[in-house]
Amino acid sequence: MKQVLTPLAACIAAAVALAGCAGSGMTSSSAAGATAAPNTGADARATAKLQPKSGTDTAGTVTFQQQPGGVMMTAAITGLPPNSVHGFHVHEKGDCSAPDAMSAGGHFNPTGKPHGQMTVPDHHAGDMNNVTADASGNARVSMLLPDLTVGTGANGVIGRAVVVHKDPDDYKTQPTGNSGGRIACGVVAAS
Repeated sequence: MKQVLTPLAACIAAAVALAGCAGSGMTSSSAAGATAAPNTGADARATAKLQPKSGTDTAGTVTFQQQPGGVMMTAAITGLPPNSVHGFHVHEKGDCSAPDAMSAGGHFNPTGKPHGQMTVPDHHAGDMNNVTADASGNARVSMLLPDLTVGTGANGVIGRAVVVHKDPDDYKTQPTGNSGGRIACGVVAAS
């Protein structure tokens, strides 16, 4: 009888251990010390820390959270000229190393559409509304971005850059909206 119970007890213990791993989102092979993959589900999040560029003091934080219907983007930006308006976009490359942020490339445009306001059908996935600074040079903005996802796939923001421009976006001039130089840049990373 002991010989039958020992293998049975071992099987039950293994099943309990695997069930515990399944509840944690880890497989038995990853439970032995590997870290879990970044969350890419319905509540996935990513963040970009904006750093000053082109000799400005503009900085801030941009967060992205996956939601039904797109990505909720929230930004808090400081160091802007008082009462000013600025173009604001997701750019194709996650590289803010150049002093003028030109290393971030063009606007993120995975579908090859013309530049435009995000409320019209034809626009870059990375086109966002202008941001407006208050009398103290601070801007806070939130908007739902239906063409993006929090991930690394074709429409994913992770590994891209977020850029604040010197001038307002006119939403017409191709391909950048005549929004001028780049005054802050941050790379989007999973958070």
